[in-house]
Amino acid sequence: MVKVAAPALSLDASGSIAGAMTFSKWKGRNYVRMLVKPANPKSAAQTGMRAGMKFLSQNWTVRSAAEKATWEDRAEAIAVSPFNAFTKYNLTRWRNFLSPTKEDPAAEAQTADLNTAEGASPGERQISVVFTAANITTQNWGVAIYRELVTGFTCTWDKCIAVLPCASGGAVVYVDSPLEPDQYFYNFKTFTEDGVWSADLTEVNATVT
Repeated sequence: MVKVAAPALSLDASGSIAGAMTFSKWKGRNYVRMLVKPANPKSAAQTGMRAGMKFLSQNWTVRSAAEKATWEDRAEAIAVSPFNAFTKYNLTRWRNFLSPTKEDPAAEAQTADLNTAEGASPGERQISVVFTAANITTQNWGVAIYRELVTGFTCTWDKCIAVLPCASGGAVVYVDSPLEPDQYFYNFKTFTEDGVWSADLTEVNATVT
């Protein structure tokens, strides 16, 4: 059903019509596009992109005024808000398996810390995955958690299930659920404030029965 402020197909229409087109407005701009329904909204690729987007969305609000100001030129160039410039640029980096950055452009000059301990504990249809940074430096921003059904896998963005902030001495706990009975393997990568990944860390596993 299409909601309109004037006759149907007007510039202020919003909603979907005939299961084929959808009308909406973004940043004061009216647009129409094809209505697309994902065949698998929980595919590995979509889960990986959503993990990156969730981290970026939650972290923008705590960025300093100086950090946010670095995104203004990019935002103006593409006529969006600094927040949208921040997420667009960093999701492009994420899709190319480059880590996000707090400031624009990514300096890629810092060093991601490897001083960590990992673990995985099974529960009922879930696994609690634990990452502890024993002596991580302030330049390290977050940790990405990856999952596979085979051991010895390489961490890539489409195997990522969560991205969480990391802090020195603190444990990061992620509850992975719901899970079907099987053995699951996890690995981790930390990343710095200016867009540098660590190497893959230590693989851990747990079995849900």
